[in-house]
Amino acid sequence: MPANTAELLALLDLTRFGEMSFVAPHPRTRMQRTYGGQVLAQALTAAYQTVPHDRVAHSLHAYFLRPGAADDDMRFNVQAMRDGNTFTTRRVEAFQEEREIFIGSASFHGLEPGLNHADPMPADVPVPDECPRLVDVMDTRFGSHSIWHEWDALDVRFAGDSSPGGSIKPGRHVASMRVWVRTEAALPDDLRIHQAVLAYLSDLTLLSVSTVPHPVVFMSNQLQTASIDHAVWFHRRFRADQWLLYDMFSPSASSALGFSNGRLFQEGRLIASCAQEGLIRQVESRALLS
Repeated sequence: MPANTAELLALLDLTRFGEMSFVAPHPRTRMQRTYGGQVLAQALTAAYQTVPHDRVAHSLHAYFLRPGAADDDMRFNVQAMRDGNTFTTRRVEAFQEEREIFIGSASFHGLEPGLNHADPMPADVPVPDECPRLVDVMDTRFGSHSIWHEWDALDVRFAGDSSPGGSIKPGRHVASMRVWVRTEAALPDDLRIHQAVLAYLSDLTLLSVSTVPHPVVFMSNQLQTASIDHAVWFHRRFRADQWLLYDMFSPSASSALGFSNGRLFQEGRLIASCAQEGLIRQVESRALLS
């Protein structure tokens, strides 16, 4: 996966062929399938290439239909569903070797004034400098493994969870987890890029919170995991190269499916919300992230 911000940006450098089709590159990776956040980010980038420059994405909805091959480029086909006075809607499909692996939709809005309110950021969260790097937490809990470095383009700090002995006490939510996250280097001053990077990082930890109350470990060979559907709502402008608090909780897990919600805050402001359902199937033995 991208080892730094420059390599992450390179994944968003799509090649156009035809008016509404694009080819997206793939990274070097040890993973056996394409990371879902990569597909989300590239799909949003493809859709952005087909809308007026004054339109800003406010929602992204996606289904992961099949695992993507990690060693193959991806073709994105974009369809214009609506071009209205203030809203623009695009459908995006992703293919590898004529196999459809992803389908999504994105809605864009011409910014306008309106009513404004938001939930406050949680008050009891340690600042990033007081939180360990997520990769160090993984090393401590599960042993050193190269797979933990697949997301080195991101600086991720573990801010606690509600597992037994965790720093977040179960209350309104049975399962909770928080991380701080930003890119490891500065990004260009382009909101489209910052939104694509947020889509990329939104898939990193969200499903794992659905296993927090259970003895099974998310990053283990005893669990088969996969993102199934994912949604992101962009509420306010932000920068993905500055600290974002990702406040996640799981209202339900059943029938080998985990459901999670996430809220992203920056400087005390709610800037985005996410929801995801994914497979969390207990198995006897399976390769990590396979």
